[in-house]
Amino acid sequence: MSSLAGRLRRIFTAPPQAANKAPTEITPPPPGTTKTPAKTTASLPATSETPAKTTAPLPSTSKAPAKSIKRWSFNYSTPTEMVEQFKKFSDSNRFRSRAKLYEKAVLTLAIAEKFSSIEEILEHQKQYKEISTETFAVRLITLYGKAGMLEHAHKLFDEMPKLNCERTVMSFNALLSACVNSKKFDKIAGFFQELPASLGIVPNVVSHNIIVHAFCEMGSLDSAISVLDEMEKVGLEPDSITFNTLLYAFYQKGSYADGEKIWDLMKKKNVAPNVRSYNAKLGGLVSESRMSEAVELFDEMKTSGIKPDVFTLHFLMKGFCNAGNLEESKKWFGEIAKNELPPIRATYMIIIPFLVENGDFEMAADLCKVIFRRRWLIEPALLQQLVEGLVKESKIEEATELVELAKLKGKFQITLELPSSDVI
Repeated sequence: MSSLAGRLRRIFTAPPQAANKAPTEITPPPPGTTKTPAKTTASLPATSETPAKTTAPLPSTSKAPAKSIKRWSFNYSTPTEMVEQFKKFSDSNRFRSRAKLYEKAVLTLAIAEKFSSIEEILEHQKQYKEISTETFAVRLITLYGKAGMLEHAHKLFDEMPKLNCERTVMSFNALLSACVNSKKFDKIAGFFQELPASLGIVPNVVSHNIIVHAFCEMGSLDSAISVLDEMEKVGLEPDSITFNTLLYAFYQKGSYADGEKIWDLMKKKNVAPNVRSYNAKLGGLVSESRMSEAVELFDEMKTSGIKPDVFTLHFLMKGFCNAGNLEESKKWFGEIAKNELPPIRATYMIIIPFLVENGDFEMAADLCKVIFRRRWLIEPALLQQLVEGLVKESKIEEATELVELAKLKGKFQITLELPSSDVI
């Protein structure tokens, strides 16, 4: 552990390298799902993908069975009102069990840069009995990390004994993750070197996986691989999360050959590839426009008994869009619904412009209606281009319906140029 801590200090205190993003194991998004949409002059509703202004309505939270929680989800309009309602509903045991509501609220406030409000609602939680349970404290530490508030996460970790809350490797790992999520990589070395010995904590596989992730985030891929040797020295075996983190880093860097070496090492270690492993490899093939091999890999995946997820089909659809193959792109997009997989915004944001570019305005219009129902963001310029395409094909009724939906659902200001002088 000491040699790993030393390497951490050398790497994390060195001049920063170009970061090479490696998605987390829990929800590995394909490229493009976390990008912030370009600003437009249209009035867009505040969501988790655009910074929310103080006076703008905040997005609703996740669905929850309790009626009171549902009312909380839709009954606030400003950050201040949200904080007050959050504190009020925190008195409910049932509400405090809804971790997703906490995350949604914190991320919404973080995007709006209301960090004092985040501190207010999370510090408020210390009065409840759950604060003496490590899982609840870990939730708060994790949320501080996701908000980029590492100092607050560290402070809460230090306060846990006073709150009658035991600190184990679970909360230690939460603190390490907070460093990664808040991009404070320079703090990881000190925590990893000092805390285990002083607190009697033994870092586990999860601890080392977080270190691997940190190295990948910094673009220090050789150091990320070296963690495997350190794990072996302390009797730990890398798992699928370890390897999937490395696979995403290498394949997305554009070094497919190095990614293959990690794939072979994973098999040598008797770690079976799962859907995320295959998705990482698919992403690498798509990035190199090797679509025939990507389809072969998809077939291999199914033969191995691994069910594809929405990201699998997203990569294949994206690859054929990049290759200019309209029919194959539509085929793989259709597979998402055929497999009853939940759609993601990124998929629509790739195929809709491609459909418009290739003159399939009718399918593009149908997909835009889905966008409106889900209240996802879409570029007004793209909608305008689609409307004009429908008009040119004399599909005035479809164009009119799309404009009205855009105004109703998305509050877009879109003009519909008719063949006559009429403008809607």
